[in-house]
Amino acid sequence: MAYRITILPAALRDLSALPKPDQRRISQRIDRLAEDPRPPGAKMLQGRRRFFRVRCGDYRIIYTVEADRQRVLVVKVGHRRDVYKRL
Repeated sequence: MAYRITILPAALRDLSALPKPDQRRISQRIDRLAEDPRPPGAKMLQGRRRFFRVRCGDYRIIYTVEADRQRVLVVKVGHRRDVYKRL
């Protein structure tokens, strides 16, 4: 059963600020979360309420899974050195 993907406006701004090739690669990775919201390599963040992260090169996608609503909510997208700040 496929999940619905929702991307917060702040995450869309983060994504649009990245170079085009990275945007495409990250968008494809986000789309794949609809089929498998907890793919191999996804990790739950320590000390954060049910946030997961997946790696996409030097970038990270921070999201939460709402299983009861069948939704993946993308919270933040960014470079690995700053994506965890102000979460």
